[in-house]
Amino acid sequence: QLAESGGRYVEAGASLNISCAASGQYVNSYALGWFRQAPGKDRESVCIINWRTSQTWYRNSVKDRFTCSRNFAKSTIDVVMNDLRPEDTATYTCALGPWPLRADHAKKWGQGTLVTVST
Repeated sequence: QLAESGGRYVEAGASLNISCAASGQYVNSYALGWFRQAPGKDRESVCIINWRTSQTWYRNSVKDRFTCSRNFAKSTIDVVMNDLRPEDTATYTCALGPWPLRADHAKKWGQGTLVTVST
């Protein structure tokens, strides 16, 4: 089971942390990642972490603003999002699957957490 938390409304330029907890999963052989989908737009990947090696991929539009990290003790993948922009508004969903994680290859999905950035 994947459970996201932390999404909320923020002002443009603010920072926000979101987290995904992987309970009951053997994650060591997989990647965990965040995807997002804005209203009327396609889902896109945000950041992906290879759980075993810590190799991390970011999409270009967030690379200098978001930091994704893994927490072994809690089995979570956390994202620190800085300098949030209105175009970051989306439902952010956590997924688990083989590296490099692609949406169509994900084995598990969370329910998502909504991040809304003021215009």
